[in-house]
Amino acid sequence: MNINDEILIEKIKEGDIDAFEVLISRYEARVYTIAYRYIGNYNDASDLAQEALIRVYRSIYSFRGDSSFLTWLYRVVTNVCKDELRRRAREKTVSMDELEERGLTPAVEPGHRSLEDFILRKEWQDEVQEVLNTLSEEHRAVVIMRDIQGYSYEEIAHFLECSLGTVKSRLNRARSTLKDRLIERKELIVGRACHGH
Repeated sequence: MNINDEILIEKIKEGDIDAFEVLISRYEARVYTIAYRYIGNYNDASDLAQEALIRVYRSIYSFRGDSSFLTWLYRVVTNVCKDELRRRAREKTVSMDELEERGLTPAVEPGHRSLEDFILRKEWQDEVQEVLNTLSEEHRAVVIMRDIQGYSYEEIAHFLECSLGTVKSRLNRARSTLKDRLIERKELIVGRACHGH
């Protein structure tokens, strides 16, 4: 017999742990899939899925049935994932590979990859991170999600709960600010590299 979600939820609210296991077994794979779409990494998605399920268990008493359980569950999982994305946006360290892919590393002539070049590249990486950190949280989040993590405009709009137009507007402003500030920093760094030795 396939007990419906509403009955299982009532049993869970009465303290039936087995009912929670039955309910979660129906949606566990979907929870993981949602987390994976947000994070794009197996281990992190697995951790976030577990965290989301714990949050579901702790907060299920607040579920009133105004929407379907699946809709409510989706909201809980996405909130856990968005919390993680916001944390990453604040703490993101940009790798040199990511910078090179987007043409944000200072040019170094072929055959001149020396210790000085390495220091220059490392200094540039630090400068980019600093400039990213000067952006507002809204602008930093869209740059990281679009240009570094590769999410689509639609996914970003969904994650941040705003319109496509808002995402594109924020991204354009953020890229413009980032580009201007990076050009200033790049000129300073390359100038120091050329004239400081």
